[in-house]
Amino acid sequence: MKRAATGALLGLALGDALGFPTEFNDVPSILAKCGPWREMELPRPAIVTDDTQMTLALARGLRTAMERGSLGPKRLERPLREEFVDWYQSPENNRAPGNTCLQACYLLKSGKPWEEASQPHSKGCGANMRVAPLGLVPGLSDEQRAGAAQLQSALTHGHPTALAASDLTAHAVRLLAEGAEPTGLVGLLRSYAYDNRETYHERWLGELWTRSGAPTPRAFITSGWDECLAVLERLEAALKHANPETDPCLATGAGWIAEEALATALSCFLQCVDEPVTALRRAACTSGDSDSIACLAGAFAGAHLGTGAWPAEWTARIEYRAELLAFGALWDA
Repeated sequence: MKRAATGALLGLALGDALGFPTEFNDVPSILAKCGPWREMELPRPAIVTDDTQMTLALARGLRTAMERGSLGPKRLERPLREEFVDWYQSPENNRAPGNTCLQACYLLKSGKPWEEASQPHSKGCGANMRVAPLGLVPGLSDEQRAGAAQLQSALTHGHPTALAASDLTAHAVRLLAEGAEPTGLVGLLRSYAYDNRETYHERWLGELWTRSGAPTPRAFITSGWDECLAVLERLEAALKHANPETDPCLATGAGWIAEEALATALSCFLQCVDEPVTALRRAACTSGDSDSIACLAGAFAGAHLGTGAWPAEWTARIEYRAELLAFGALWDA
């Protein structure tokens, strides 16, 4: 067994830790600080950011919900709210967390219904940097996986593109974990986006769409899928002439928003499919949201290759290692 879940979770955390010191820096500054990008080393200590912390919060909420029975929106929302609020209040929440997550979690803590806590105009990458567990946990139907991926985004980021990008990111992780060939991945994701373009998951999202000003639920969600399709087209064009020595943010975006984080992370992964550590290094040496790009690239590479993708010396000292391994073992089993 390649142990895709363990590989994906470790890869996510390793990318996060590698990109943490380079976030907010341009490429020349990163090279001056870290040396040649192909030789970047995991920092000592290997500290992660809110990306990994919130991934683990989602993993814990998902585990609690599924221990109580079949996964549904009400069963997931309560433990997920509790985990997000615990993260918000934690003294370890000091890793430059995003303002959208902080504002939404403050409102969740106050007892607001999640639909009112959600930030409907934000499509930041906080929506999908944490969604990988929903591509890894076994036993879900397509409807459960998609609905849960969108709901976990909606608790903080209620923009339709954030919902669609989260769904698409979880689907990419799932495809790779199940053995999909990376060469056909972008085409599979485009097909998925087209197939789901007009599907509003009312059971999971309720009346969230009414906060957007969209005329109908279908118009609301379609606008999000269309933005995801547009960035996948940019990615497909960029890969035809890709040069790993060029900052991938120049072609597919800086990754501060959800659809660009997905596309730029995929670009790093797909340019270095057989060299997962190189993919992480390329993602960490970018002019955009380096930790989020690298954590998603790590999730994709780990889902594809399993635990063998990562140097033992790196995985032995990653922060939250025990909990990452525990969830990986649970879902790989």
